[in-house]
Amino acid sequence: MTDRRDIEGSSADEEEFEDDEVAETSSVRGPVLITSAGAKRLRDELRDLRTRQRPEVTAVVSWAAGNGDRSENGDYLYGKKKLREIDRRIRFLSKRLESVQVINPAEVSSEQILFGATVTVLDGDDRERIFVIVGIDEVDIDKGHISYASPIGAALLKARVGDVVQYRTPRGIQEIEVINISYVAVG
Repeated sequence: MTDRRDIEGSSADEEEFEDDEVAETSSVRGPVLITSAGAKRLRDELRDLRTRQRPEVTAVVSWAAGNGDRSENGDYLYGKKKLREIDRRIRFLSKRLESVQVINPAEVSSEQILFGATVTVLDGDDRERIFVIVGIDEVDIDKGHISYASPIGAALLKARVGDVVQYRTPRGIQEIEVINISYVAVG
């Protein structure tokens, strides 16, 4: 326990991480970091939206439009709404992929916690927890994947093995001790 740091955030409980991760997509400044696996998932989703989902919904809308009165045609109205949602997601993914900085954690070597690190910590209840520091589009609480911009992720950045990191939760200041840092490919 060599270092104490106080990084304030809005939440750190596992149940609350998810809401914070969604909110932080608009608060991150500069390039948006993402792992190579995360970038592949976004590219795959974009390809699926363009080549499968959008054409399927377009076919339903075309069929429904041919059935007459569009003002009371549920298939047509729902299909148009679904197309708007798909187009919005396509625009978002296209812009996001243009602005991301892809990092392969397996190529990182550091004694500090940086983006892509797999971090083992000891919490206040002496429980070991493992977190992987990932991008804001890759958060998966069930897998322990937390964003570098989340309160606990931001608090862990630059820490080293043995450091005690503090972060704020609704229950007050919490502490965790970093006991291991590694860099492996995120899948």
